[in-house]
Amino acid sequence: MSIAQYIKVIGRGKQGARALDRAQAADLFGQVLDGTVTDLEVGAFCLSMRIKGEEPQEMAGFLDATYARLNLVPTGSKPVVVLPSYNGARRLPVLTPLLAALVARRGWPVLIHGTSTETSRVFVENVLFALGTRAQTAIKPIADGEVAYVPTELLSPGLKRLLDVRRAVGLRNSSHSLVKLMNPCAGAAVIVSSYTHPEYAVSMAAVFELMGSTALLLRGTEGEVVADARRLPQMDGFIAGKRITLQEGQKGTLTDLPDLPTEIDPETTASYIQEVLAGTKPVPASMALQVEHILRLVQAS
Repeated sequence: MSIAQYIKVIGRGKQGARALDRAQAADLFGQVLDGTVTDLEVGAFCLSMRIKGEEPQEMAGFLDATYARLNLVPTGSKPVVVLPSYNGARRLPVLTPLLAALVARRGWPVLIHGTSTETSRVFVENVLFALGTRAQTAIKPIADGEVAYVPTELLSPGLKRLLDVRRAVGLRNSSHSLVKLMNPCAGAAVIVSSYTHPEYAVSMAAVFELMGSTALLLRGTEGEVVADARRLPQMDGFIAGKRITLQEGQKGTLTDLPDLPTEIDPETTASYIQEVLAGTKPVPASMALQVEHILRLVQAS
């Protein structure tokens, strides 16, 4: 098979390109995930969508194709809190494991999924390793109160291959947005997602509405799903696709700033997380609010 027919539609530049409908997008993305197209076609798809940008119905189609192929994580009686982690740290510590631990100690199962996408950042797997949490080697249920880290390749080898295209071409592609929107669980879940630029807040919200997702959406920390400890971002919730405002944002930097570590290496970050969990350092205020909003969504699921 070939995706040339779709590239002709999406690859005509920013002004000439047209959007695919949901079924077409699902067919295209399914072929890419299955590895039935050439590397040249994959590159053309990635660059075409990068220039054009994904429409919500296209991303919904990409998710449809992904869900048809995912190795889903089994769920129990409680919804799973899902934390995608794909950006890592450049200047600030990766505190996604702290968010996960704060939610888990309230009795909920937490799934972190991710993979490193470049070599110059510190990723969540590095910090989790320093904390004594190892990546799962097989898909299995997550216990209540447990934090599990599932590498992307266990969920979908095809999705991992597509994410790795960034290493070859140096640019993000549609898969980097998709992983922040997907529910990798077989049952109820609350997806915690973040954006880096305001325009993504609009498009990601539209996808959550289309997919009927239960999710929390906020501007995160360097692309991670943790509320920036230096600010109070707006936090929007989605319950079965219906949008609600959970937290009004506050402009500017907070006056009472937390004592964050100045180094971002895994050992220093893990030590800070352990101090917060032990109560010797306070939970950053914005993260404490984020935890409460996540729990509100979980209880509504």
